[in-house]
Amino acid sequence: MTSPTIVPCPQCKTPVTWGPDSPYRPFCSERCKLIDLGQWADEQYRVPATPDLPFDDHPD
Repeated sequence: MTSPTIVPCPQCKTPVTWGPDSPYRPFCSERCKLIDLGQWADEQYRVPATPDLPFDDHPD
């Protein structure tokens, strides 16, 4: 039998068992989940992107 996977909550770092008995995984609670969602909504997190390349519809 393998031991359960335990991950830190991304918000508060509380250990969380990764499994069906943890409905908010990877978060420890609904509170931490909503705090994280709010940070995304406030644009505190950003996904890096590369600049768009100009479209060339007449290739050589």
